[in-house]
Amino acid sequence: MRVLSLAALTVLELSPVEMVRCAAQAGYTHVGLRALPATAQEPQWPLVGETPLRREVQAALRDTGVQVLDVEILRLKPETDVLAFDPVLETAAALGASFLLAAGNDPDEARLTQRLAALAQRARAHGLRVCIEPMPWTEVRDFAQGLRVVQATGNDDIGVLVDPLHFDRGGNHAEQLLSVPPQRLPYLQFCDAPAERPASLDGLLQQARGARLIPGEGGLDLLGLLSAAPAGAPLSLEVPMDVQADARTRAALLRQETVKWLQRHALAG
Repeated sequence: MRVLSLAALTVLELSPVEMVRCAAQAGYTHVGLRALPATAQEPQWPLVGETPLRREVQAALRDTGVQVLDVEILRLKPETDVLAFDPVLETAAALGASFLLAAGNDPDEARLTQRLAALAQRARAHGLRVCIEPMPWTEVRDFAQGLRVVQATGNDDIGVLVDPLHFDRGGNHAEQLLSVPPQRLPYLQFCDAPAERPASLDGLLQQARGARLIPGEGGLDLLGLLSAAPAGAPLSLEVPMDVQADARTRAALLRQETVKWLQRHALAG
């Protein structure tokens, strides 16, 4: 069975410990955790460093058998000091994570490339791989630019994380993945959304952060994406939904319906 991971944004109201237990209860083998918040408005948890919360998360991982797929989100800004991320790298390694998720928030592409390379080198020492996620409202706006940046680092182990929503809203097409070396696409996020693209930045942000759809319920080219991506690549289910159901109910329904969609298209393995 293809690895399915419960992304933090899907159940952001939960603490990291609750996320792990929610993932286990819903049948996921993996979970994604936010060590650093993506926005100032979302919950912030003292996960980085030798904190009581980190020890509680480690205990929950041992108790449930759930593994950490990725830790997010490291924003590379003009003022970023890559060395300042070292406590996050150490925490991600202590939690057994495989990947670190980064965002490009620096308009100077040469400087961004240099810092991404430096981050990847430091992450490698902790047994971690870095992936950069193109998003239309960041300075790495689309897949082509993300691929250009990671290739310019000269590091073969840096990946580009494809999120179907951002991929579509950035004007990309599944065929672009066909010529990409598999190591550049070590895992993908997975979700659905209406085919019609929001007309404003506010609309894009609102949809991305709170109004996505379960795979198969929208109009994104999910079949094309998974057909073009490396076979069996892990999927991080990032589907924040504008529904009243509690986090555990949403997580279970999301996994159940995603498995059905994958099986229907012979993509579950």
